[in-house]
Amino acid sequence: MTNTTGDDIADALGLLLRRSTRARLHARLTDGLEAVDDLTYPVLSGLARTGPRSAADLGREVGLDRTTVTRRADHLERAGLLKRQPDPNDGRATLLALSDDGHAVLAVTRRRLADAIEDSLATWPQADSLAFARLLRRFVDQGPFAFVDQGPFAADHD
Repeated sequence: MTNTTGDDIADALGLLLRRSTRARLHARLTDGLEAVDDLTYPVLSGLARTGPRSAADLGREVGLDRTTVTRRADHLERAGLLKRQPDPNDGRATLLALSDDGHAVLAVTRRRLADAIEDSLATWPQADSLAFARLLRRFVDQGPFAFVDQGPFAADHD
């Protein structure tokens, strides 16, 4: 039985989406940063994508339960990277939001990620790198994962 292009892409995506792969990447991105690590990074990164969210909504976004998000948010709040604010649509609810320091830490991690990607593509011809970026964006926007962002927060993703 021969592998199809779909099989090859599914195998590669499986490697990318593994929890252990993400944890290693998060550890690399947060190395040496105070108060943020591979466990708290998904909370910060998720808030950067969605904007202020309840712990339950953010948990659905980043694949964690509300209790885990709350515990990690407590740590990030004590470190000054996250703040809690009243939900303007529900006076009883609280939203999690990045603080200015949280935005600054995320800028560092995003720069590290962009630099790591650039480094990994350094031996590629520039035309291949540009085509890969364009085609990956097209795949994300139109491929089998596109439906994931069609919910109420779709417009909030960067």
